[in-house]
Amino acid sequence: MKRTTKKAKKVAKRPAKKPAKKAAKKPAKKKAAPQRRIASRANPEDAKLYFARLKAAYPDAKCALHHRDAYELLVATILSAQCTDVRVNLTTPALFQRYPDAPALAGADRGALETMIKSTGFFRNKAKSLAGMATAVVKDHGGLVPHTMEELTALPGVGRKTANVVLGNVFGINEGVVVDTHVARLAKLMGLTKETDPVKIERDLMALFPRDDWTLLSHLLIEHGRKICIANRPKCGECVVADRCPSARTAN
Repeated sequence: MKRTTKKAKKVAKRPAKKPAKKAAKKPAKKKAAPQRRIASRANPEDAKLYFARLKAAYPDAKCALHHRDAYELLVATILSAQCTDVRVNLTTPALFQRYPDAPALAGADRGALETMIKSTGFFRNKAKSLAGMATAVVKDHGGLVPHTMEELTALPGVGRKTANVVLGNVFGINEGVVVDTHVARLAKLMGLTKETDPVKIERDLMALFPRDDWTLLSHLLIEHGRKICIANRPKCGECVVADRCPSARTAN
């Protein structure tokens, strides 16, 4: 037999073609959520505009804590730590009826006092602060709440914010700006500060706004924070300063 010179080529079997898959339908694109503008530092002109518009929007803005004098506001402000103003206002009528002044509060039974303010939270610490404050007012100030920043902040349980509340709302003294959670949050969103520390935020606000406006400024920002610029769900479409606010949500 003759030997073949060429090797027989093996023919590779091609796999059968799979039926083409139908292209999956792409899910409909969701509308992009409104985005916030990048915050920038406000200038005095922005501050002036903010104040004028907020003042027009909230002509009745005032301290939400019910009080008739410096003693009652001081007590209410101490109770308001980590508590709503509404809850404090429900608690203070009976408290003031039983302890109408600093001498009465200084002599209060600690257990009875704690029971009366329990609903405001952290009641043991607050009772300690109230008793200490009242005792110091009686001992060092003849039972009358002092009206200077230095004297107020020397009282047990009284910090700069509490002192500013009393000075501005009872004595009409604009020593500083009350920086609570609403004020701190809105001041940053509106570009009035880049700070997170309350003392530094207060310093920035004092530099931007006239002294005569400091007390009212806090009330306006608090009102706006409660009604419109609500944390995590701001109503930017209803905001009177949205066109100038660097953090306003805008549709793409």
